Amino acid sequence: MFIIGCLLSFFIVFAPRVMLILAWLFSARWDMVWNGWFLPLLGIIVAPYTTIMYMLVWSPAGIAGWDWMWVFLGVLLDLMKWGQVAQNRNRIPGYTDPQTLAP
Repeated sequence: MFIIGCLLSFFIVFAPRVMLILAWLFSARWDMVWNGWFLPLLGIIVAPYTTIMYMLVWSPAGIAGWDWMWVFLGVLLDLMKWGQVAQNRNRIPGYTDPQTLAP
């Protein structure tokens, strides 16, 4: 049962990144939304949910109105994910936070 849980969490973490890489390789929309390679690559690594939401709501006229709600939801999901990573790091046995060590 432990292996199934690990595999499930692995796929949940990497599914947005795999979706973005497949969109980069096979979607014509990708070139319309992004004018370079640095910002989408940074989005894939650091903020995949925000990148997905931005790509889905983008239109040639721009993002307006309630479309920003979806981008904000992506930012919120990414912040929650990074907060969970930081919280889980403190639960590792034997881990000492470098910021709490006295000089």
